Amino acid sequence: MSNNDIIVSLDIGTSKIRAIIGEMNNGTFNIIGVGSADSEGIRKGVIVDIDQTVQSIRNAVDHAERMVGIQISEVYVGISGNHIGLMSSHGVVAVSNEDREIGEEDMERVLKAAEVIAVPPEREIIDVVAKQYVVDGLEGIQDPRGMIGVRLEVEATIITGAKTAIHNLLRCVEKAGLKVSDLVLMSLGAGQLALSKDEKTMGSVLVDIGAGATTIAIFEEDSLVATSTLPIGGEFVTNDIAYGLRTLTDQAEKVKLKYGCAWLDDAAADVMFKVTRIGSNVDKEFSQEDLAAIIEPRVQEIFQMISQEVKRLGYNELPGGYILTGGTVSMPGVLQVAQHELAASVRVAVPDYIGVRDPGFTSGVGILHSVIRSLRIRPSINNGGGNNNNNTNNKKPTNRPKPNAAQESEQKPGLFERLKNMFSEFI
Repeated sequence: MSNNDIIVSLDIGTSKIRAIIGEMNNGTFNIIGVGSADSEGIRKGVIVDIDQTVQSIRNAVDHAERMVGIQISEVYVGISGNHIGLMSSHGVVAVSNEDREIGEEDMERVLKAAEVIAVPPEREIIDVVAKQYVVDGLEGIQDPRGMIGVRLEVEATIITGAKTAIHNLLRCVEKAGLKVSDLVLMSLGAGQLALSKDEKTMGSVLVDIGAGATTIAIFEEDSLVATSTLPIGGEFVTNDIAYGLRTLTDQAEKVKLKYGCAWLDDAAADVMFKVTRIGSNVDKEFSQEDLAAIIEPRVQEIFQMISQEVKRLGYNELPGGYILTGGTVSMPGVLQVAQHELAASVRVAVPDYIGVRDPGFTSGVGILHSVIRSLRIRPSINNGGGNNNNNTNNKKPTNRPKPNAAQESEQKPGLFERLKNMFSEFI
């Protein structure tokens, strides 16, 4: 990466679509712009209307562009959902350099070798994440560049997703006039941002509670080992409020955001508000306690389902406990309910950057962190899932002259050279 690269993440959620602009400036990373728009065309984290989703993406990107004063052309897009799957893989190559010094090209080839696994036709590889490298039998290496060796191996996690979901997501972003640089698994990016190294090593559960879905990601030994998505979230609390107060869903959402409290003991009896009931023009008054009596049981149920899902995945007690994030977590009282229901150490993760200090921004900022980390470690490697262009500068590109035919023929290796290179990978 250059010192002044601008990278943009796109977090497409059920209730909000967020475009976050980050800038690398002399080795330091800053958030310089945020665009947000109401999400239309998405239900429970799944795209159900392409045109509405495209318009929502445009609104979010326009908002971010106006804030910073640049034109966004490329984005890194976050992906999540219950179609995401993890597979373990192993790759082996011979070190190609004559002096046996491992370089970026060797790391690229060994990750490509790890990609060569049987994937069902309806699924597609999104990313390949190295858990550890092995150089001539020496294990536990995170970055082998510069080391001397003959044989390079990698233990990797292959992230796959359903082709339909991936292509619909890419289609929406491209129809919005944007180029997809790459797809990033949101739970992986959020984990790199929100979890400490000890939490990822000892074992912990990252819980992202959004509006329409809750994503559970389990980290152990510094790697993502399991992930699952439950079709529950903040919208279910809103629906309960609408039924309980007999009011419109829009009004229920506003009341939840302004007066909502998930822990009944913290709710105030003297804080009052009015709502217009369905079928009536007369407003009825309720207290915050009345509202908390509706919210608390639903939030308790959400955490009970989270606990059951973690046990179903095969994990009972993890030393790192639970780390909560997502827009729903910002409601007062959610942390107390979580501590009571999960009976474990629980904390809320918030990005430590000006303008995005809210749990709802963790995934979007996490995408940027994941991109920076991958570009620093392997700047020349292209993964599946997007157009795979690591030119992260969104400023207007300069016009470079195209090489003529003679130059192109010199740049392309001959057939013999290509065959030689291909077979050398399997030596």
